[in-house]
Amino acid sequence: MVQRPRGTRDFGPQEMQRRLAFESLLEEQARRHGFSRIQTPIFESLDLFTAKSGPGVVSQLYAFQDKGERDLTLRPELTAPVMRMVAEELRNETKPLRLSYFGQCFRYEEFKKGRYREFFQYGVELIGANGPLVEAEVIALAINMLCESGLKNWELRIGHVGVLKQALTGIGLNSSAESGEPPIASAMRFLDKGDFKGLETLLNAQGISSDYIHPLQQLSALEGGQETIAQARQILSSLEGVSLEALDELETTLTSITHLAPSPPSLSVNLTVARGLDYYTGTVFEVHVPELGGEGQVLGGGSYRLLHLFGLEDLDPCCGFGLGFDRVLLALEAQAAAEKREEVVPGESDSLGLLAVIPFNIDTTSVLGMVGELRNHGERVELELRSRKIGKALNWANNIGAAYAMVIGPRDVEQGKASIKRLSDGEQVETQLNSSSVLEALQQLRSS
Repeated sequence: MVQRPRGTRDFGPQEMQRRLAFESLLEEQARRHGFSRIQTPIFESLDLFTAKSGPGVVSQLYAFQDKGERDLTLRPELTAPVMRMVAEELRNETKPLRLSYFGQCFRYEEFKKGRYREFFQYGVELIGANGPLVEAEVIALAINMLCESGLKNWELRIGHVGVLKQALTGIGLNSSAESGEPPIASAMRFLDKGDFKGLETLLNAQGISSDYIHPLQQLSALEGGQETIAQARQILSSLEGVSLEALDELETTLTSITHLAPSPPSLSVNLTVARGLDYYTGTVFEVHVPELGGEGQVLGGGSYRLLHLFGLEDLDPCCGFGLGFDRVLLALEAQAAAEKREEVVPGESDSLGLLAVIPFNIDTTSVLGMVGELRNHGERVELELRSRKIGKALNWANNIGAAYAMVIGPRDVEQGKASIKRLSDGEQVETQLNSSSVLEALQQLRSS
């Protein structure tokens, strides 16, 4: 028997209802913030991703040659394809661009819960403007999306890669090197890992006093609310020649967020949040959910430079984020299960309820017009197609999750009326066999 490939999943009707509801919720929030949906191909040129991440990324990709011997790959993420699309198709569009996207991505890696070889990502990019207000707009959208999804107990961590970089530059470290890793990059790595012996060795090799280690250690240890900004300002002010520009920008971003979005369950300022990628330039942010344990990061982003790879230096830096669609759903499911809730995503349940129409020993075409009109009015109507006996037809209606059933037999057609039954308790309402009367009967059952 042929089975689905390792690291992939099938989604049945109930699961797809949940996923579609979540996608719709995200897209509605993006629309309210002025973002427009785009889509890029599932496979792209391999060069697109090696240019962004280096040749080492190939081992993680579903890379292949097509029949024309062109090097292609299934896309491992969506930011680079969006940048390629901007350079190729949208470079003359009015800026800034606010773009949203959603789709499948593929990475060849060992899969586990929350990590699959085929996974889904939702994301946004704001292109052609930069600065604290741009970052606040993007982070506010992320906050609104997660708040509207009903996710609880999540933590937003915000930093700015420029704060530590400006501190390290101010004490005399270089941001470039003739060979190997630049000294600033090495220092950032030591600070991220809390390796202060390694940092001391690096400073000594660069002829820089180890007296700077203590204030840098204090700076990297800071984590908390907006009061962290004042603490960082005090530490940085003690270092002669260190710029406070990045810290001022971060403070402006945080202040702007308070006006644009509701307060997240937890917000912490952490100056060592670096996202692990060297193309980030300004504010960076991550969202973590405790229920997911080691795979707890569900969203990440910030300001970055990538469009210079396509000759569009004037549009850098951009700002955006990627949302782990599957991981957020896993977290929502875990929280709903803990609270014994059936609804996981707001809007996933069918508030109107499905109506099962059961023709019995009649010419079915006599009710098709009414069924079509009900659907045109926004009702979910499923027509029984297998000419079951009434008992089995009602069992069928229950099994498909119908909220209401209307059996229409010969006498009903003759009299021009029938009854609609609410399947949860057997309550019935009589109705004429026309769409307006059926709509009134359904409304009566829903309100009683």
